[in-house]
Amino acid sequence: MYEQGLGLRRVGGFKDHAGFDGVMLQGESRDFHLEFTLCTAHPVRPSPTPEDMLVVYVPEAGAWTSRCNDLVEAGFVEVQPINPYWAQNGRTFRDPDGYLVVIQNARWIPAG
Repeated sequence: MYEQGLGLRRVGGFKDHAGFDGVMLQGESRDFHLEFTLCTAHPVRPSPTPEDMLVVYVPEAGAWTSRCNDLVEAGFVEVQPINPYWAQNGRTFRDPDGYLVVIQNARWIPAG
């Protein structure tokens, strides 16, 4: 779901490593990867809060619109964020576990 919705590619994964399965997804820049794990030995029920979110900045308008459409096609549902800041230049989506992804139509500028 995240692979399709965020345009990431699978770069690794594992099965039954000390009771955990996992997958690693990487972006085009290779500057990061996300790792999603599942405990098969002791299943954990997701308990997200309205502030548990992954924020992705996509400054180009066309790419931003495509990314938002990709999330919907992958099965994410658009929701209103609890923090109105995220709605000013972005859209917020929820995955089936209740975790949020914000796609900001802006360039991230580090503080400092």
